[in-house]
Amino acid sequence: MSNPFPTKEIPPMTDEAKTIRIYVACLAAYNNGILHGRWIDATLGEDHISDGIKAMLAASPIPGAEEHAIHDYEGFEGVALGENESVQRVAELAAFIGEHGAIAGKLVEYFGDLEEAKEALEDRYCGVHSSVADFAQEITEETTQIPQNLQYYIDYERMARDLEMSDILAIETGFEEVHIFWQG
Repeated sequence: MSNPFPTKEIPPMTDEAKTIRIYVACLAAYNNGILHGRWIDATLGEDHISDGIKAMLAASPIPGAEEHAIHDYEGFEGVALGENESVQRVAELAAFIGEHGAIAGKLVEYFGDLEEAKEALEDRYCGVHSSVADFAQEITEETTQIPQNLQYYIDYERMARDLEMSDILAIETGFEEVHIFWQG
């Protein structure tokens, strides 16, 4: 179904300064029974991450250490990172999630692809609502003049169920915080 309604503006991330970071560990130290690594802010870009990894390896207790792995991460909103994830992908994910918050992570998790998640936010986003039924009511009232005496006969819960079956994707990120997207 094509989008009969204009897409809504993507809400900015509203959570207070969420930290999006990775913990990189020196594999030479790790393989010798030594825990050596550091947390790196992933929102500061590829160069910052690469420089942080180089600095961590240079400070390794094992001379000449060259290999690292991501052993932990925070703030990626459900997106799983592998221990050998590329610096470029980490920076791109962190930038996307840093800009849009939990919904960005949920979209990447749902689609499994950053580009598809970006496309959904840019082209098919219908806004955040307290429920799918509230969305159904909003689009009904925007497109139809409903006589006052018939308004109480409309079952928005059933309309919401039908919309979710084939027309929309609804992603809940919090209490009464449901993001709606038209299906592609």
